[in-house]
Amino acid sequence: MLQFLSRALLLLPICLQAQPTVPVISTCPIPGTTVKFKMALIPAATFMMGSPADEPGRRDDEGQHLVSLDSFYIGVYELTFDEFFCFQFRQFDSDSAFRDGHFKADAIARPSPPYFDYTYGGGKAGGYPATTMTQQAALRYCQWLSDKTGDFYRLPTEAEWEYACRAGATTTYSWGNDPARAGEYAWFYENTKNTYQKTGLKKPNAWGLYDMHGNVAEWCLDFYVPDYFARLDSNAVNPVIFPLKKHSRTVKGGCFEDYPEGLRAAARRKSEPKWQARDPQIPKSKWWNPDSPFVGFRLVRETRPYSKADRDAFFAKAIKD
Repeated sequence: MLQFLSRALLLLPICLQAQPTVPVISTCPIPGTTVKFKMALIPAATFMMGSPADEPGRRDDEGQHLVSLDSFYIGVYELTFDEFFCFQFRQFDSDSAFRDGHFKADAIARPSPPYFDYTYGGGKAGGYPATTMTQQAALRYCQWLSDKTGDFYRLPTEAEWEYACRAGATTTYSWGNDPARAGEYAWFYENTKNTYQKTGLKKPNAWGLYDMHGNVAEWCLDFYVPDYFARLDSNAVNPVIFPLKKHSRTVKGGCFEDYPEGLRAAARRKSEPKWQARDPQIPKSKWWNPDSPFVGFRLVRETRPYSKADRDAFFAKAIKD
């Protein structure tokens, strides 16, 4: 069933195809660590999601529909291993927290050690995107960070991700319609050695967001359905499809393995059970996808406060192990 995120008692003002200037960027420290990350405030707006019928490379599941969104924060960069390690490894965490003072690092369930290097030699420390984790693991990172900061972090919905990627553009890519310019903005099949690169080395989109096209594909919050656009009503506000089971989830943005058509703002991909094919655990790990070193994620933060009880209820609904 199509559902909607309840984020505000009253919607913020909506404007059609809003094209704000570069959003305000804020720096966010992780309590008790030296690690920081940046987020951009994206204003509320209404935009045309999906791709027109004549867009080259368009698939049947990419549709087109008018969607309205509340304001939200989104990561300027893909989440890095430097950030994920603060959650993955107890020695990098502490009881430090911004708000309630009740955070206990020893009470956190952390990712199990991978059986081998799931990045297959890809970079880790120093600004490389965190990869190979399941969507559930990405959400558990969001829950951990929410508990440490008191803010509400989560994955972007399909609609939020696409709106942020487009940065006000109505074209195939955030830079326009010309696939020949992909090398200026994206790491993809033609300019990588079959692996991801450090974040932020290519040009950002008009809103200052890096690697929205290519490098690693990014988990979205939604359960993947091929008829996503058919499920939207005439006044789709903050749409999201919560999962009923583990697979499949929506992935957006394309990756270093893709040709330019896979980098399109409207392009959609679904997660696959085969991404865990080489996981020796029975049942398969809740944390790792050994066969998807091309998938990472980007954070979203809510613009209004949520109680811990409300956040926990959200994650209980969103995470299906």
